[in-house]
Amino acid sequence: MKPKGVELRRIRMPLVAPFRTSFGVERTRDVLLLRVATDDADGWAECVAMSDPRYSAEYVDGAADVLTRFLVPALAAAADTVARLGAPAVAPALAAFRGHRMAKAALETAVLDAELRAEGRPLARELGAVRDRVPCGVSVGIMDSVGELLDAVAGYLDAGYVRIKLKIEPGWDVEPVRAVRERFGDDVLLQVDANAAYTLADARQLARLDPFDLLLIEQPLDEEDVRGHAELARLVTTPVCLDESITSARAAADAIAIGACSVVNVKPGRVGGYLEARRIHDVCVAHGVPVWCGGMLETGLGRAANVALAALPGFTLPGDTSASDRYYRTDITEPFVLADGHLPVPTGPGVGVEPLADELAAVTTATEWIPFTT
Repeated sequence: MKPKGVELRRIRMPLVAPFRTSFGVERTRDVLLLRVATDDADGWAECVAMSDPRYSAEYVDGAADVLTRFLVPALAAAADTVARLGAPAVAPALAAFRGHRMAKAALETAVLDAELRAEGRPLARELGAVRDRVPCGVSVGIMDSVGELLDAVAGYLDAGYVRIKLKIEPGWDVEPVRAVRERFGDDVLLQVDANAAYTLADARQLARLDPFDLLLIEQPLDEEDVRGHAELARLVTTPVCLDESITSARAAADAIAIGACSVVNVKPGRVGGYLEARRIHDVCVAHGVPVWCGGMLETGLGRAANVALAALPGFTLPGDTSASDRYYRTDITEPFVLADGHLPVPTGPGVGVEPLADELAAVTTATEWIPFTT
């Protein structure tokens, strides 16, 4: 299973509706896809970097640049080692280059997909999945009015989603949460996500969310303020969940050790790939900390891999693995369709889905083929 080259493909995917968070509004996703060609099979992956460096320091143009100039050539130089050892050899081959976890994750995932396809093994089984379907939550963006929010939440609950996540920011927190609780009752699984919009000085305001029996508050403070999260966790009763702060299994272990979180959101792209995501899962399970799978507005390619990860035993909370139509009218793979609040775990080799040629061609804006010389 020796890599022969990498294709970088840019696609443009309009969202069904604008998605607003504390760091901006997304209307269209500019997505970078990778295809790794080998002697035996091709592997696909999606880079989850956004257009602008707001959620993280990474952004899609930067990911394309670092892949083209540094990471793909490094993989080419290590092609023989990767052929012998498979996907676990990718991270060491790229280790000389600091950061760029989303770009590295895409390259490792594409190699892993090719390896598993060649051997007829599903990603879910490779990672250690124990379920054949996963419960699905939905992320609801910041809206122009509480009435608009209530209508959106009602629609998602009618569609069957088993958990609602509300995006919050200063000025849009207690009142929308109260309104959702009053309208839909205490039985709805409800959590909030601040995307690092607050500081520790806002602890009293965040404590006003405690009476609403939330599953968790996700990443209330800056990603580097792990110590501040530990202090906040002592000041509020709502469980604190870390997202942007968790960049590796080591970071997860450190955060847990100082009491900075009691729940962890695992996003494979943010942590460097699905192999590191599995290590974070294992660390959290060892410490009795529940994990759940976050989302980055993925197409069907990224969604399939996330669903496989979410089937591991430590993923005890519903994730953001929503159906395809939550974000896209037409996906680039066969669409994921919600059934009784769940999505099925793909059983085919690799990530279990492939791009549909016509749909992929319709949204492609550019391609670049980088061959490996022998």
